[in-house]
Amino acid sequence: QAQLVESGGGLVQAGDSLRLTCTMSGRIGRDVAMGWFRQAPGKEREFVASISWRGGSSLYADPVKGRFTISRDIVRPILFLQMNRLQTEDTAVYYCALQPVMTLRPTPSDFDSWGQGTQVTVLS
Repeated sequence: QAQLVESGGGLVQAGDSLRLTCTMSGRIGRDVAMGWFRQAPGKEREFVASISWRGGSSLYADPVKGRFTISRDIVRPILFLQMNRLQTEDTAVYYCALQPVMTLRPTPSDFDSWGQGTQVTVLS
């Protein structure tokens, strides 16, 4: 099973940028997808973005389209989430996760390995 560790979170002002990183170790299949989720206080965990590990095709939740970019480095292997034009609504704990098979409407139950999360706080 893969081990995932997120980093890169922090405290920023609205309009700023952050890049989250998820380092991976252990067995990672070639046909998996990797995703980012977030969870704000008192809210359910929600999908942010996912990427096919081999092909690189990606999906985004509507609130982050045009602002966030998911990418991966297959060699190292590392997953990234570039977050631009951050808004206060983006404040949450961000998690990376591994999905055995990429789906078009990802939910948390589709993913079977999770990191511990990294806090992103956006101030107005």
